[in-house]
Amino acid sequence: MSIGTTLLNTTATTVAASTTEIYFYKFLVTHQVFYKSKYTYALVNIKPLVPGHVLIVPLRTTVLRFGDLTPDESVDYMNTLQLIHKFIQRTYAADALNIAIQDGPESGQSVPHLHTHIIPRYSSDGYGDSIYTKLEKYDLEVLYQQFETRKKLYIESGSVNALSKKDEERSARSEEVMKKEADWLREEIERFLEDVD
Repeated sequence: MSIGTTLLNTTATTVAASTTEIYFYKFLVTHQVFYKSKYTYALVNIKPLVPGHVLIVPLRTTVLRFGDLTPDESVDYMNTLQLIHKFIQRTYAADALNIAIQDGPESGQSVPHLHTHIIPRYSSDGYGDSIYTKLEKYDLEVLYQQFETRKKLYIESGSVNALSKKDEERSARSEEVMKKEADWLREEIERFLEDVD
């Protein structure tokens, strides 16, 4: 039995017109969600690094870190992560994907709710590991003074590319734009789930 069949037959649903509010930490994200399982959901990113950059998040908002998942939540989270991995790779024709969890503030986690980034990558994108500099946030400045100093030295060294934009230099997308993308991905994942069976 494929992962798509397993998820569909047990707990997975796409999120058409959900009446249940879904939160990412304290932020209402119901309209950004394009997939939901029993314990996990996938949503479009407010400030994607590249098209197709999505997040996998547990429904329970008290899951701050990976180790806070219950055994049942862990299984569901990993099944959802694997499903969305396959879905994003196919939908965006990606050569590869970055899968990133920043687990705790010292690792760069800026929102105190576990989440995994799935970021499509292409052999021609030229970003290499610099994609990770895009994941950091600037709302924990005090904790990151040393990091910021090192980053400044890195930028001054001339090793900068398109992914080196600071978070505040990237524009937040509107609710309408994110809802449109989530609606499109919702339709696409329904087709994808039919194909993987």
